[in-house]
Amino acid sequence: MTTKILIVEDEPDILELLCYNLRQAGFEITTAEDGEVALRLAEQHPPDLVVLDLMLPGMDGLELCRLLKQREALRRVPVLMLTAKTEEVDRIVGLELGADDYVTKPFSPRELVLRIKAILRRAAHRQGEEAEAGRLEIGPLVIDPTAHQVQVGERQVELTATEFRLLHTLAQRRGRVQTRDELLEVVWGYQYSGYGRTVDTHIRRLREKLGEACDWVETVRGVGYRFRKEMG
Repeated sequence: MTTKILIVEDEPDILELLCYNLRQAGFEITTAEDGEVALRLAEQHPPDLVVLDLMLPGMDGLELCRLLKQREALRRVPVLMLTAKTEEVDRIVGLELGADDYVTKPFSPRELVLRIKAILRRAAHRQGEEAEAGRLEIGPLVIDPTAHQVQVGERQVELTATEFRLLHTLAQRRGRVQTRDELLEVVWGYQYSGYGRTVDTHIRRLREKLGEACDWVETVRGVGYRFRKEMG
């Protein structure tokens, strides 16, 4: 089955370059030049991956990324951001919202294709791991990788795909400290040097959503995070 990619880009020259190279690589391409159209297309025909420019007319790329990750049918769709080198803050925010990787403009088409293939491999690998991992029940917390669902007691917890991977990784390794760099590599699948703040932001949001189960995720100061083996 052909992999479907949605390209969201408003600059005609860049859009043409992206379409040519991704079609040459064997991908099926759909395009949108603004966020509203892109969201509608993604909802009607969910893609396998989104290439998303951050600087868009109307709804910007960060807002579109946030909305994609809020949709149940789209939250697991990988997002590759296109950014200018000066947009470091936007890159960090994009990663915090759940984007999987980024490429800075101007970019090498070959590098872009390699990044996309790597993201798709990681996504397939994670899905396989989650399917094999089985259901985890820890205290009031239930993590079901097959259904991609989390419950605290009787309450369903709505997590983004990245938040789910983060919780699942910590829970699978409960009792063992995970450094920020380790979590970045395992959960995001990429080494973001100096982006430990991204992990901290996701942990904070994860704890907020877990509510009464938030104490299971423990901070190890100066090192990273750990999922408790048992509550004292």
